[in-house]
Amino acid sequence: MPKKIDAALRSQAVRLVTEHRAEYSSERALHIQVADSLGVSRESVRRWVMQHEIDAGQAAGVSTDEREELRRLRAENKRLREVNEVLKSATIFFAGELDPRNR
Repeated sequence: MPKKIDAALRSQAVRLVTEHRAEYSSERALHIQVADSLGVSRESVRRWVMQHEIDAGQAAGVSTDEREELRRLRAENKRLREVNEVLKSATIFFAGELDPRNR
């Protein structure tokens, strides 16, 4: 399970990348420098910057709000399926109990 990174650290990484873009020849070099200075992985910095750009409408993709809504809806859908299965089982059980041939 991935460790939770403080939101302040994430925002600091994104801010550093956006402020210092012009100083580096490549995004990769910038991500490596920021990652090393903050003690996180380069891939984490890259993903945080990408998600920030998606959330800001600068890049295509699923925003953080949309991702949270999808996660919530999937969990709700799972719970509803489980409840539906319980109701089906109960219906079958009680239908058998009410059948006069079973008495």
